[in-house]
Amino acid sequence: MSRLSTIELFKKDMKFCAGHFTVFSSTVRENLHGHNYNLYGAFTTVIEDEGLSFDYRFYKAKLYALCEQIDETVLLPGECKYLSIKEEGDYYHVKFNTETIIFLKRDATILPITNVTVEELSNWFMRQLTQDRHELDVNKLVRIEVKVFSCPGQSGSATWERK
Repeated sequence: MSRLSTIELFKKDMKFCAGHFTVFSSTVRENLHGHNYNLYGAFTTVIEDEGLSFDYRFYKAKLYALCEQIDETVLLPGECKYLSIKEEGDYYHVKFNTETIIFLKRDATILPITNVTVEELSNWFMRQLTQDRHELDVNKLVRIEVKVFSCPGQSGSATWERK
């Protein structure tokens, strides 16, 4: 009979700072603002005969790298039906309703999400963690949960479970 354990990663440096605006409709959006986001990951797997589940340093490093990838940028939802994002030279021109917002490319990250919210961000992180099915199999992962906190006590989460 297999024994399961959950390794939880919620390190002080598992964070990213990012600007964003949430789009509510074709005519309403938030003003541009930012958050100091924190990331939490829980990995449920089989405990091996040696009393270890898996070398979770791999996932810790992966979470740090993903945070670093989007840290200190403005996050833009590349799949938002109310935005049009065009590249022009060194800039992104973001059209919303009657507005055009211009960002330097080096200051912005376009993510394949529909809105920049904690629920969408948690699903983006989950997709990054579960792309490599071989890695999931090697580590005998049966469940992963990711939470993105925009402030203490406020988060969105995504869960992956082995079928």
